[in-house]
Amino acid sequence: MSTDLHVFALAGIPDVAAGDDLGALILAAAARSGRAIEAGDVVVVAQKIVSKAEGALVALDDVAPSPAATWWAGESGKDARVIEVVLRESARIVRMSRGVLIAETRHGFVCANAGVDASNVAPGFVSVLPRDPDASAERLREALTRAVAAGAQPSGGGAASIGVIISDTFGRPWR
Repeated sequence: MSTDLHVFALAGIPDVAAGDDLGALILAAAARSGRAIEAGDVVVVAQKIVSKAEGALVALDDVAPSPAATWWAGESGKDARVIEVVLRESARIVRMSRGVLIAETRHGFVCANAGVDASNVAPGFVSVLPRDPDASAERLREALTRAVAAGAQPSGGGAASIGVIISDTFGRPWR
């Protein structure tokens, strides 16, 4: 028995907003691409769209920086409100150096800024990591599996099992 590995990106997923149905967006993008999601497939989803769909965004105007955040902002030249969000999302600060905060999140991930990120979100907001990424992946896996089993995709019908990985480009915090 031979097993092949095929990797492809799905184009055409729109800007995701709070409450959007990621399963439906992924299935629609797959359909437009002419590629069906099939039983046994593993779908890798960027953390950012999961966070956005789940409303894991923080309005910086609603953040009151703590004295620690204000101090670090003065040392690093960063926005004290963003630093405050980083501190709130951190189980512990691993290192503060040269304007970089390396933190361990409550999930146990060690990454820059505890995963807090201002890219690809509206000005004045930052995204945070999903509260429970395993539960997020399971909800998406169930939605995709149901759709494939119900025949929502051309190859659908019958038993289906889809894998889901939520991934990110945390980078290398120790570089």
